[in-house]
Amino acid sequence: MLDKNLIEQFNKIDEICDKNSENILNAFRKYNLSEVHFNSTTGYGYNDIGRDVIEQIYAEVLGAEDSLVRNQFISGSHALTVAYFGLLRPNDTMLSISGLPYDTLHEVIGIKENNSSLKSFGVKYKQIELINDDFDYKKIIETLKNEKIKLITIQRSKGYSTRKSINIEKIKKVCNEIRKVDKDVIIMVDNCYCELVTVETPLHVGADIIVGSLIKNLGGGIAPNGAYIAGKKDLVELCAERLTVPGCGKEVGPSLGINKSFIQGLYFAPSVVASSLKTAILAAYLCEKEGYDVEPKYNEERVDIVQNIIFHDPNKLIKFVQEIQKYSAIDSFATPVPTDMPGYSDQIIMASGSFTQGSSIEISCDGPIRPPYIAYLQGGLTFNYGKIAVTNAIKALKETE
Repeated sequence: MLDKNLIEQFNKIDEICDKNSENILNAFRKYNLSEVHFNSTTGYGYNDIGRDVIEQIYAEVLGAEDSLVRNQFISGSHALTVAYFGLLRPNDTMLSISGLPYDTLHEVIGIKENNSSLKSFGVKYKQIELINDDFDYKKIIETLKNEKIKLITIQRSKGYSTRKSINIEKIKKVCNEIRKVDKDVIIMVDNCYCELVTVETPLHVGADIIVGSLIKNLGGGIAPNGAYIAGKKDLVELCAERLTVPGCGKEVGPSLGINKSFIQGLYFAPSVVASSLKTAILAAYLCEKEGYDVEPKYNEERVDIVQNIIFHDPNKLIKFVQEIQKYSAIDSFATPVPTDMPGYSDQIIMASGSFTQGSSIEISCDGPIRPPYIAYLQGGLTFNYGKIAVTNAIKALKETE
């Protein structure tokens, strides 16, 4: 029997799930989705009517003029990279207003040296830190007044940091403040982990373009790979020409049998995201009762599907991640250990017993081996499976104390 406080939080999630489900179904109906759209193309991918309808549907759901939804994207980081290289030119300046981006983007930007980085192509980078988990509005406005910024980038989810994720209200406020100073700067939001957690997207409140992965929220645990870029039509086309070929853009790119998975994943996504959020809330509630620090707390606003559990102890972090692996669907017999991973400065421990490699919408848990030793718990295709993994992991921690 669930605590009545949990039931109250779960009811709020169900309300959002109902609204997002309605919006997705309405988009399917608006564009007359049919079985014919599941057909596949090969080679160049010309005249792929299924791919084109899917991109119209995703654009509708996300509040965009257009979208690029492709299996040619290998990850969310790849889609972000394509967007940066598509929108920025030599001598342009890119400004991050949410502090240091996610680890895998450091070599993309040139924060960490790489001969293929934006920096190596003459793109300049500046960074403004958050203040108390909110934007430094004064410094942002001063920067925009004093120099020409081509693109402002915002990472909504916390990544491997200790800050809070950024909600829609803060995105709306900062977009309004930016537009008072510069009407032309491109506002781009990394929306990974945040899709369908709320009804509104950053595009509804002033952002120009958003990017995310399909092996996270929007893929619903069914999409086997891929990512999306959505927003203003001219910006999406620039990104498409970087992904494919200038002059061809969105007109090429074979679907290779992926269309049904992309659209069926979107269909299931609201309920899968709801299950992930319920799993995160339960984990926060139980871990806090055991004396662990958590962020967010079980009854706080949810911006993404990520739940931080702060152990202040590397051994407890490792044990918790190992137990989540033990109660995963795939490779439950495997024991994760900290290891070096491409794109990361610290060793990472990762539990991901998922049907799709690296899928974060399925039950997973990972974290860098560095203080304060945080486990980043994500996903849960169903709350039932998420509950089994979380309750057993916490039980195992108690038995080792």
